[in-house]
Parts: sequence; C-alpha cells; structure tokens
Amino acid sequence: MKTILTNKHETRKRALKCYIELVLMYGCEAWTISKQIQNKLEATEIWFLRRMLRIPWTAKKTNERVLNEANKRSLVRTIRKRQATFLDHVMRRGKLEHLVTTGKFEGKRSRGRQRKKIMDGLATWLGTGKVLDTLTAVKDRDLWRDMIANAYKQGT
Repeated sequence: MKTILTNKHETRKRALKCYIELVLMYGCEAWTISKQIQNKLEATEIWFLRRMLRIPWTAKKTNERVLNEANKRSLVRTIRKRQATFLDHVMRRGKLEHLVTTGKFEGKRSRGRQRKKIMDGLATWLGTGKVLDTLTAVKDRDLWRDMIANAYKQGT
C-alpha cells in the first residue's frame, strides 16, 4: 500500500479514492456524525493525503493547504452531502424508513440527555437550525437541492 500512496502518478489519487475513501464512507448515509467522529475522519483523511503528497509532519502546512494541494474537498463534506441526498430519498418514500428517520414511533424516551440524531446534524449543516424546517424543505425538491449545493460549497 505504501508504494501506491507514494507513487508520483495520477493513479495514487484514484487508488486513494476507490480503495480507501469508499471503505471509509461505507454506510455513511446512516451515520450520526459527532464531533469526535468528525475529528477522526478529518485526521485520517489528512494523514493519507500527507503520505500521498510526501508532506512530512514537520512541515508547517495547515490541513486546508494540504487539501488544496491535493485538489480535494473534505471527506466530511462528501459524507454530509450523501446523507442529505439519502434523506431526500427516504422522505419521499413515506414508509418505515421515514418513520425511523423522523423519530415518530411509539414508546418512552430513555432517561438522561438524548442522543444526537442524524436530523440534528443535517439541520445544523444545512443552516436551517430546526429539524422541522429541514423536513419541510425536503418536500420542495428544487429548494432542497439548492440548500445542499450551498452547504456543500460553504463547507462544514
């Protein structure tokens, strides 16, 4: 793997994308991304890119500069975009997935602080602030796609 990541040709970028990033992002549509998981994903991505570009840790280059040198967008951005498009698909179906995603099922809440949900993370990322605003925006397809595109351009 070391020889592929340090190869001088364009194949190293393609190998990183098809072998490593796809394995990292497997099933990411259903993840709840906490700050800790986000930091680990970003650290892993930057570690791979630094190896690929042969940038030592002693070189004082920021993570954004490393991403710019590799001509890549952040992995967390891509994951958030996939989650948003998956939410669009689920909300239009109106079946069991819709009920689970919105949290409208019977039963008691557990005690203590509630866990962060996928919808909370997406509402924050899209800038709507509230889950209800996000759910109403999903129903308008053009508005939803514009919101995803704007959030993807702005970053995390």
